[in-house]
Amino acid sequence: MPRKLQHRLAALCVALSSLGMAGVADAQNIQERNFKFAFVNQKEHPQGMGAQRFAEIVEKKSGGKMKVKLFASGVLGGDAAVISSLQGGTVDLTMAIPGLLSGMAKEFSLFDLPFLFNNEKEADVVLDGPVGRKLLDKLPEKGLIGLTYFEHGFRNVTNSRRPVARMEDLQGLRLRVMQIPVMIDAFGALGANPSPLPLPEVYTALEQRAVDGQENPYSLVEASKYYEVQRYGSDTRHAFNPVVLLFSKKVWDRLSEDERMILRDAARETQPFQRAANRDVNARAAEFLKSKGMVLTEFSAQERERLRDKLKPVTDKYVRQIDPALTQELFSELGKVRGVAR
Repeated sequence: MPRKLQHRLAALCVALSSLGMAGVADAQNIQERNFKFAFVNQKEHPQGMGAQRFAEIVEKKSGGKMKVKLFASGVLGGDAAVISSLQGGTVDLTMAIPGLLSGMAKEFSLFDLPFLFNNEKEADVVLDGPVGRKLLDKLPEKGLIGLTYFEHGFRNVTNSRRPVARMEDLQGLRLRVMQIPVMIDAFGALGANPSPLPLPEVYTALEQRAVDGQENPYSLVEASKYYEVQRYGSDTRHAFNPVVLLFSKKVWDRLSEDERMILRDAARETQPFQRAANRDVNARAAEFLKSKGMVLTEFSAQERERLRDKLKPVTDKYVRQIDPALTQELFSELGKVRGVAR
């Protein structure tokens, strides 16, 4: 065998040996872990589907050492309570819409501005770009780690009283809204009576007519069986909700870098699956709701523009509260994806 080839083979063996040792070292840095993943939606909802896929990837990548147990349907509490549990280290993972984090970092309220995004592509560009990353970087000082952005989708209005085809049809409706200021202000400005409630309480409130309706993507209306207590739906698409996959910083700080890498990688690999599942379910949900007897009314582009104009004072109010440079960066990114200079 030529001497040069011998040297190359020897070098290759050393390299392979080093890789093997590194693999052993990595395995030694992964301990037996059991993580609690609590969220308010059902396992059958696209968020639940994402949680299940994330758990499967974590277990596979860790060789079965790291396990994620799912606590769905708000069994460990509503969003605010679970986020507090993450900060305290008693729950490890959850998913939350950005508006629920705006009390910690007001910049997160940007993502709940009415009619901010026209479609999912625009949302993807902003969330996966510098603006999305800068917001996640604000979380560690609040006791949270933002792993990635999943998706909830465009929100629509449902109610038990009447079809909603025009802005005026919202007048006087008692609507359950998210427990975030921008949504309370927005529906108040539209003449509705906004009633903030935790998601696990919504079905009962609808059933008992404590509220007339609510606003969520059709996928959640299907998964939560609101069609049993709601007669009318309207595709208002008044806001688009990303979902932040959150991890407890108190627990994160106790993990090895190898364990953290597994969690980061699992989140990154789950993201496209969860978003695709969400979009697929939302695309099919309208027909399912019709089959269950709901009357779905088309909300025209002209009416959406009327809502957008009516809500401009609300949008301006919240934009003024946020770092102007970050706001400009967000709208600049939107301008690029839309092909329009801002």
